[in-house]
Amino acid sequence: MVASESQKNPAEVAPAPAPAPAARSIPEEARLLLHELAAEWEDVADCQEPEVVPLKGAMTNEVYQARWTTGAGGDGGEAGERKARKVVVRVYGDGVELFFDREGEVLTFECMSRHGYGPRLLGRFPNGRVEEFIHARTLSAADLRDPEISAIIASKLREFHNFDMPGQKTVLLWERLRNWLKTVKSLCSSDEAEEFSLDSMEKEINALENEFSGECRSIGFCHNDLQYGNIMIDEETKLLTIIDYEYASFNPVAYDIANHFCEMAADYHSEKPHILDYNKYPDADEQKQFVQTYLGSSGEEPDSEEVENLIKSIEKYTLASHLIWGLWGIISDHVNDIDFDYKEYARQRFEQYWLKKPVILTSQVAG
Repeated sequence: MVASESQKNPAEVAPAPAPAPAARSIPEEARLLLHELAAEWEDVADCQEPEVVPLKGAMTNEVYQARWTTGAGGDGGEAGERKARKVVVRVYGDGVELFFDREGEVLTFECMSRHGYGPRLLGRFPNGRVEEFIHARTLSAADLRDPEISAIIASKLREFHNFDMPGQKTVLLWERLRNWLKTVKSLCSSDEAEEFSLDSMEKEINALENEFSGECRSIGFCHNDLQYGNIMIDEETKLLTIIDYEYASFNPVAYDIANHFCEMAADYHSEKPHILDYNKYPDADEQKQFVQTYLGSSGEEPDSEEVENLIKSIEKYTLASHLIWGLWGIISDHVNDIDFDYKEYARQRFEQYWLKKPVILTSQVAG
């Protein structure tokens, strides 16, 4: 259900009490939409003002949980936790239009939700949206290393890649890299351009694209941002949900897995959330287990050559992941006020690129 302006006029309702501090941090249009939604739910005791709590870990948007106390039965009739109506309020961050087309992202979100992927879209306001609250927990950094959870992620990612998203099924990776590089150059000072070797970056992108051009590659609908905060799991059923499709597009599936592996170096809930620890990058056994599960989830046992080829391709695509998120970090540093050291994050991604490039490309040529 998408709330429309014609369903209820907030001006016709008694004035709401002064909102709590967290509620005041979301836009007025969002609060009006929340009121419209709550007014339609018969089990909500007071639709005037929900309890609004910021959710941590978002790096592009501001995300909140809105919660209303319900009458007996709540949203499922269970005791305690579920005797409440909850939704997620997503307020778009500054400068997101530099990264992706917001309308295109919303269309993707709506398409995925219609087919049972992720939360439902409940309503939109000028600078954000309200989504269904999923009764599941968001994964932690440590969860990505749990063998059982990692296997579930591998199977779910294969399902995600096979989703028949309408539209042109062409790779976006290289176009996005060049567009983001152009944006970075327009934002950076000459000192920053020198610091991050921006003058040589287009050459690096061209060289990488050329490196991958001769490969037989599998293209799928990719998430492109599979960090732990974008994965939720129901503890009872072990059902896993991938959320947040802002960067989703068609790309080589090896790139999407490479990006997921790189995210294992991050803990966005630590005291220094921008610091990456590449000692946590999955080792050879973990990579093999993930790829075997990913390929085998189709029902057929993959042969060793297929597994090895995908692992090699994933390793090479980590280089593209470092470049794209390095550029993202620089842009974000210039346009976003979220408390995160984007520039240092970018520096680490570029350092990893320059460190790993000769090792990865030389070893694979030699192999």
